[in-house]
Amino acid sequence: MRFPLALTAKIARHIIKHKVLRTPKFALVLQLEPLHTCNLTCTGCGRIREYSTSLKDMMSLEDCLASAVECDAPMVSICGGEPLIYPKIEELVNGILAQGRIVYICTNGMFMRKKMREYLASIYNSEQEPTLARLLEEKLITAKDADEIRKGRKGDRAVIKPSKWQYWNVHIDGLEFTHDLIVEREGVFKECVEAVKMAKALGYQVATNTTVYKETDVKEIEEMFEYFSALEVDGHTISPGYEYDAAKKDMVKRLNKQPEDFFLTRKMTREKFAKIQEWGERFTIFGTPVYQEFLAGKRELTCTAWAIPTRNVKGWKAPCYLMTDGHYAGYQEMLTKVDWEKYGVVNGVARDARCENCMVHCGYDPSGALGTNAVFGDTWKNIKYNFGAKPKPFKAGRNVNAFNGASIGKGHLAEARAAINSPRAAMNGAQSVFSRREEPHTHETTGGGCGTGDTSERDALLAKIARKDG
Repeated sequence: MRFPLALTAKIARHIIKHKVLRTPKFALVLQLEPLHTCNLTCTGCGRIREYSTSLKDMMSLEDCLASAVECDAPMVSICGGEPLIYPKIEELVNGILAQGRIVYICTNGMFMRKKMREYLASIYNSEQEPTLARLLEEKLITAKDADEIRKGRKGDRAVIKPSKWQYWNVHIDGLEFTHDLIVEREGVFKECVEAVKMAKALGYQVATNTTVYKETDVKEIEEMFEYFSALEVDGHTISPGYEYDAAKKDMVKRLNKQPEDFFLTRKMTREKFAKIQEWGERFTIFGTPVYQEFLAGKRELTCTAWAIPTRNVKGWKAPCYLMTDGHYAGYQEMLTKVDWEKYGVVNGVARDARCENCMVHCGYDPSGALGTNAVFGDTWKNIKYNFGAKPKPFKAGRNVNAFNGASIGKGHLAEARAAINSPRAAMNGAQSVFSRREEPHTHETTGGGCGTGDTSERDALLAKIARKDG
């Protein structure tokens, strides 16, 4: 099966129950953001700018768990910010699992191996030595890491264990050069790959999460699927990059770029996703084939943003994950007070101008599952897709040239490094790479990592260039 039977059955039962009860609106997935602090500044993400005044704030563990109960979604996607910075992430994951829900930990991957080493320490005995030997051989842990694991984990602190009900959902927006450029830091792709390999070696379920932008090479996305399929990841989610307000403002203010040069229009999305159905046959892409048809421009859907609500430090965010017209104290209050007829695109006409180019999965994928704009055969199509055979790993994907950036000296900082040795010849190019204005920020964040990004590597390089040029 494309998605494990127990998980698929849980979601199906939830939908059938509410259809029988004729519930007009109900949650399928809760997007839970316990904090907005992040250690990266991904281009295209406006979260840490939209909530810049509350980066140090976080939801209490009790509030997080209560929110999952309140909307009663069968699946909870823990996101942010970077959720692994949340001090009680282990208790949060285990608490949601104890409620009988499916958990996705949406992470940039930078702290995954640390969390998995803590898990290994918690279960360590001599029988774990073959596992440590394998991890050492593949250079996924160091000798020092192994020694720390062997010491065991002091006390009874919670850890994140492998579970059939939980996925690591790792942000991957392309191969090495592209991904590191988008997350604005070299070395991130390499760390993500090592984290994925370690997770699979330890029995965790792993998915990737990709956003496609205007300059995204479609062939590269296909190669990315091939590469991670060869690593036997358990699935993929993919969505078009959308010009929501917070991201647009950040693009202009911080990066000095125009949003239309980066984000997709509806027409561009359909061009980029022309092969999405073919990809769905070759790779384990999560979601519905109905949504894939929508992305490919073969049908229209109406947005059902209320089915994937967002809860964060400010409350229940409305009307959707990307647009913010208000925050509400309760999920039912949000469902009742928001005029949902004001949003979305119907018959090709945007009810709200901000919705015109949106085709993102958090608004439209649930539409395919819930039968919005249903046509004959949709139900069977969804059943066949999700209950059918899971695509086999694409072994030839190991031949993909995935490490085409910093690993071979061709990362997005390479031009600046070259300028150190030949400053006058390369100064103009280096300045073009880094022509962005930084916001005032502090490096004091909970659990490490700067909420608005660590630019120290870039700043040090430019300072060195300036000294040599002088």
